[in-house]
Amino acid sequence: MAEMTSGTHATKKVQNAWALYDWANSVYSLVITTAIFPIFYNAVTTVRDDDGNLISDVVTFWGKEFLNTQLYSYVLATSFVVIIVMSPLLSGMADYAGKKLDFMKIFCYGGALGCVSLFWFNPEHLEWSMGALFLANLGFWGSL
Repeated sequence: MAEMTSGTHATKKVQNAWALYDWANSVYSLVITTAIFPIFYNAVTTVRDDDGNLISDVVTFWGKEFLNTQLYSYVLATSFVVIIVMSPLLSGMADYAGKKLDFMKIFCYGGALGCVSLFWFNPEHLEWSMGALFLANLGFWGSL
């Protein structure tokens, strides 16, 4: 039986870089998208009384009122629409110019900047905070 091998052998440095990239992507999808940030976001954008009863879950974004969970969904959906529109164009450009790694780096750095910016998440300045979430999601999905 013939043994299948790939035509390229990556150096240890390249293997470690891909492992770190994969690890970071896994952390983003767990922490930011599903498990921790949505709970944190809901907690800081919801007003409750001392007994834990809901007073308000409405936030103001660019002068318009939204339910907090509704706004979160809109921001993520908008970032997905941007990715859907950009991906065919940018992937064609990256393939044609042979710059796939450069495009991946740009999106990774943008996503990292968005994630770091979430440290300063502030419901009083929701436009900036949602911008950070938008950038983080755009960077994550764009780098794939």
